[in-house]
Order: sequence, then C-alpha cells, then structure tokens
Amino acid sequence: MRMQRDSVYTLDKLDRRILDLLQQNGRMSMTELADTVGLTVTPCIERVRRLERDGVITGYHARINPSALDAGLLVFVEISMSSKSERTFEEFRREVLCVPQVLECHLVSGDFDYMVKARIKEISQYRNLLGDILLRLPGVTQTKSCVVMEEVKETQFIPAQK
Repeated sequence: MRMQRDSVYTLDKLDRRILDLLQQNGRMSMTELADTVGLTVTPCIERVRRLERDGVITGYHARINPSALDAGLLVFVEISMSSKSERTFEEFRREVLCVPQVLECHLVSGDFDYMVKARIKEISQYRNLLGDILLRLPGVTQTKSCVVMEEVKETQFIPAQK
C-alpha cells in the first residue's frame, strides 16, 4: 500500500479483503483473519497495523440498538445558514459537535447548507431538538425536517473489493 498524491491509498487485493472482513466482523481474531485471507498471523497483523497507522482503518465500533438507549426515532434535518462565510460555518461546526443527539452533520450542496442526522427518544423530543437546540446554533436561519417512519437499510459497510 502506498499513498498517492491525492491522498487516496492504493490497496492490494489482500488489503481489500482484510478491510471487507473487518467491516463485517471487527472482533475477528487475527488468527481467523490470517487463515481466511491466506496469510500467516504475523504478516496479517502487520498489514492491519499499517492500515490503522495510515488512517485507512479509523476505528472499531459496537453497533447498538438505538431503542435500547432511548434513541429510537431517527430524524434528518436540512439546515440553511444566514451567510456562507467561513466564520459562520466554523462557528456552526464548533457548536454542532457538542449536540449529543446529532450523529452526523454534513456540509452539502443544493438548496440548503447542512444535513443533520439525529436520534431522539420520541416525537415529543423533536420540538426541543429543533427549537431549543438546532435553530439556536450560530448562523441557522431555516430548517426542514424528515422524520423516519421505517429504517429500510443502514450500514457502515463500504465494499473494499473491486
């Protein structure tokens, strides 16, 4: 694996296979991973450590049922900003990072500026999330929300093999 000029890694077939397997089961033992990809344990561990060190693997996570943590309602909020200045965006970024209900926040192109993915317990908490939290973030002028009625597919898996 080597770093290219545009910060995209060149991964060989084994790297990609390792990435697919670890995305499917991050708790897989190195022995099992090595056996599955056809390596001995030491070179397999070295590849995984290199992928971690080079920022290709950014972490390992437990998937939690949101309802178990009273966060069963998923909401997407489109946010429009008062100005498009770097200062406004930076102030917004700094504040939105502190909102625990916000799982993801993306600066996007189109009719609005940010797309927020948030989880709350129930619809009665939505008013608080929107009015008392999101609309009070720096630079926010308008929001448009979508409450998820059914979660059809949600995954973090990114196919690594070509």
